[in-house]
Amino acid sequence: MKTCHSDYGTIRSLWVKPASKAFINQETLHAQWEELNYLSEPLYAEALKEYESFLSHFSGGEIDVTCFGSDESVMIDSIYCRDAAIATDFGMIICNMGKGGRIHEPASQARDYQSAGIKILGTINAPGTLEGGDVAWLDEKTLAVGHTYRTNEEGIKQLRQLLNPKGLEVITVELPHYKGPSDVFHLMSILSPIDSGLAVIYSPLMPIKFRNTLINRGFDFVEVPEEEFESMGCNVLALSPRKCLMVAGNPITKSRLEAAGCEVLTYPGKEISVKGGGGPTCLTRPIYREI
Repeated sequence: MKTCHSDYGTIRSLWVKPASKAFINQETLHAQWEELNYLSEPLYAEALKEYESFLSHFSGGEIDVTCFGSDESVMIDSIYCRDAAIATDFGMIICNMGKGGRIHEPASQARDYQSAGIKILGTINAPGTLEGGDVAWLDEKTLAVGHTYRTNEEGIKQLRQLLNPKGLEVITVELPHYKGPSDVFHLMSILSPIDSGLAVIYSPLMPIKFRNTLINRGFDFVEVPEEEFESMGCNVLALSPRKCLMVAGNPITKSRLEAAGCEVLTYPGKEISVKGGGGPTCLTRPIYREI
């Protein structure tokens, strides 16, 4: 069955924003990285090489890859294209970003979706905020959404108004303050579903209630160690059940994934992932998966 309601099924179609279209050039990176709270200024030439390596994992013709176009209204964070929209079987939900420097991304993506003939189910409107990194499908009928500095109660309310009439359950996950409003801390910073009933998690920042909810739903966990959280060990993209893509440099998490029966692929992500706080889930907007 082909569906948008999965974060672990075999990817059949996705959208990406290439580094060349998001980062533009070194001058653009130099002008924007501090404002957007990157760890340091990405190196443009290296970023292009890293992105080529990243994109190679979707080649071979089995995945329909579509690229977002260039748009002068958006900033370098647009490379993290998951955040501006949510894919559902009923159409795209266009988000409203909680990070000021990203406010134009949802409208930019909506134009590209509409040009491609993809239906829009609805839009999250101010004062509601919602970012795609704060949502994850637990199963085809259940969407978990983080209440964070990027996704507020009004945004979650509007999400429910769109999805509940479709017979879908929305579970709110109350996330901690952690490093505060300026940090990129989404639900998917601590949760990556990689198969039915299996998820990569970072327990120290996971609410007890939600962790118990996952256990009660039959989930097993691949635990990320403290020393690999900041290096994006928990940001793992399932290309298909138990076939995972992650940023290189997280050997403990990688070995734990392999011990759980996973095939693990890696890409160098210092420039395109670590500096901006966006791993492989953030760099992709999967549409359809097969489960």
